[in-house]
Amino acid sequence: MRIQFLGRVPYVETVAAMQAFTESRRADTPDELWLCEHDPVYTQGVAGREDTVHDAGGIPVLRTNRGGQVTYHGPGQVLAYPLVDLRRQGCYVREYVFRLESAVLRLLEAYGVTGHRVPGAPGIYLRLADPFGHGRLSTAAPRDQPGVAQRQRAGEDPFRGLGKIAALGVKVSRHCTYHGLAVNVKMDLAPYARIDPCGYAGLQAIDLSTIGVEAGWHEVASRLGRLLAGAFEAPDPVPHALLPASPTARPDAVSPDPAGPIRP
Repeated sequence: MRIQFLGRVPYVETVAAMQAFTESRRADTPDELWLCEHDPVYTQGVAGREDTVHDAGGIPVLRTNRGGQVTYHGPGQVLAYPLVDLRRQGCYVREYVFRLESAVLRLLEAYGVTGHRVPGAPGIYLRLADPFGHGRLSTAAPRDQPGVAQRQRAGEDPFRGLGKIAALGVKVSRHCTYHGLAVNVKMDLAPYARIDPCGYAGLQAIDLSTIGVEAGWHEVASRLGRLLAGAFEAPDPVPHALLPASPTARPDAVSPDPAGPIRP
């Protein structure tokens, strides 16, 4: 897997570059992982509803073709975009999402933080009162119980006491993935209050900095890159003396074999 650190790049151009890469790749095209951050933007997935954006406050709201509903991207957040051939990996979408979430759980564990899954609500969550504790979630429903949306309509709060630290939204085309996941490191969380994150009213967003974990963007991105590469059967791709690309690097210049990828 080739890893590229793109720095801060425009969202629209990044999605266009991922789509072009996916459409042009062949059976022997190596998988890639793009790590970046974006200027403030709200993105609506294919299931996104207009009423989940209450007050954009001047932040662009963009419709995109990933799964899921509305989320926010901004500085201080690590975006990881795995461009993976699932057929070559021998896995289906559910397994792919499980591997993405598992990489985030392991990332958090490296900082002593315990992440959690909530059945029916992809992504990773923290217990706000005790993000370093190891107790199981009381809100975790068995798989045969009603989903999160149904529980909300019934008056339950499946996210009580939780904050979302990582969001997922993927697209699969011809068995190949793009879009991916976002991990909140140290960012302005206020824009999340203007939306229903991932379509869930009242869901709180959280980042590492807010719970007292001080880690730089490049450090978190490098750790996450290693973990995702390992999840897709690649050796450690990040050299010890890794220096990320310039923040001005633009994804529209990316080709299947650019000059700057990190290779195994």
